[in-house]
Amino acid sequence: MEAKDYLAYIVNEIHTTIVATVDEESLPVTAAIDMMDSDDNSLFFLTAKGKGFYDRLKKRGFLALTAIKGHDTMSSVAVSVRGKARELGFERIPMLFEKNPYMHQIYPTDEAMHALTVFQIYEGTGEWFDLSKKPIERASFIFGGAQERTEGFFITDACIGCGSCLPVCPQSCIETSSIPFHIEQAHCLHCGNCLTTCPVKAVIKK
Repeated sequence: MEAKDYLAYIVNEIHTTIVATVDEESLPVTAAIDMMDSDDNSLFFLTAKGKGFYDRLKKRGFLALTAIKGHDTMSSVAVSVRGKARELGFERIPMLFEKNPYMHQIYPTDEAMHALTVFQIYEGTGEWFDLSKKPIERASFIFGGAQERTEGFFITDACIGCGSCLPVCPQSCIETSSIPFHIEQAHCLHCGNCLTTCPVKAVIKK
């Protein structure tokens, strides 16, 4: 999938997310926030201007969120995003209310709607994590011109092919057809067992 597909999945398949911002004491604060719409490179949500959440967004301009769908842990899909957020104002609200008509039950009049403002998450990185697949499936994505970051565990040329890492990998995602061995990133849990087990320190964490 492309970044726009992950963003659309958050809006259309999950919708309600847990968003983290930072308060005046640099401590994390979470809130349940519905993602109302998306496009190729951003997410849109709204909040009331009187809320502390609004103040934190205006001061920091940055947030992180996680959205989860599933009946239990082993059927769940999680999508996480961290990125920059900016206020767009009122103009987009009628369209967002049309797309999300339940909002009329919370803010039933035009006057009440003017307490709200729209924010756009316009640049960031994300991660997809699907526990319903065997082996698990993970993927990273970027949007809005964010810089791509490489994260995870990687096997270097110092690998001697001894196989010490194989029995400790919970997802059996170490490919051994050549030396150095190769970690299939799409299935890695990032548990770090390979790093701590390797006798020649051939595994690095980025």
